[in-house]
Amino acid sequence: MAIDIEHRAPAARERTYVHRYSAFARVNHWITALTFVALALSGLALFHPSLFFLTGLFGGGALTRVIHPWLGVLLVISFFGMFLQFWRANLWNQDDTKWISKIGDVVKGDEEKLPELEKYNAGQKGVFWGQSLMILVLFCSGLIIWDQYFGGYVSIDTNRLAALVHAVMAFFAILLIVVHVYAGIWVRGTVSSMTQGRVTGGWAWRHHRKWLRREARGGKEAGE
Repeated sequence: MAIDIEHRAPAARERTYVHRYSAFARVNHWITALTFVALALSGLALFHPSLFFLTGLFGGGALTRVIHPWLGVLLVISFFGMFLQFWRANLWNQDDTKWISKIGDVVKGDEEKLPELEKYNAGQKGVFWGQSLMILVLFCSGLIIWDQYFGGYVSIDTNRLAALVHAVMAFFAILLIVVHVYAGIWVRGTVSSMTQGRVTGGWAWRHHRKWLRREARGGKEAGE
């Protein structure tokens, strides 16, 4: 589908579609996303009395305390599936450094002044690795404060420290996801990649030209 897009007029590129994500990758993504939202809501419900009303979404306070850690386990499993598919495509390279140095042009949408990119830009890679780290820390700290199974194995001080780390990491993880969602909406045409598995040739040409050229040569990578 990507063949000859480089030599087509801009209007013709917009009428051509390029495959970006497999059905498996998309389902994996949405399971991860929905699990994260449920985790965030249940976690906020348990974080402060003013947010306790959110426990109503999960059947009350007692059920929320039971469900929340198991949602964490599901998130780790689901995100691990995504990690295995996409970690190679998210490795940093010189183009990412150049892209960051031209962040002003990124904000202005002046794509012609930016380096040609592979499947992901530096911002997307930052979200990927940031979430990878934070989910790992959240999981480890969550195990420590999961009193039902691990409460007897750690000291009170360790439990308190883990709870603090868990809260701080959760705040930044939620913040990073908000940025991720905003960026996906802000860059027109991005959402369709995770709903339909495809993007227009024009979108690929503007934002990920090096990836598009590889697709034209028949290149494939995980998650495609």
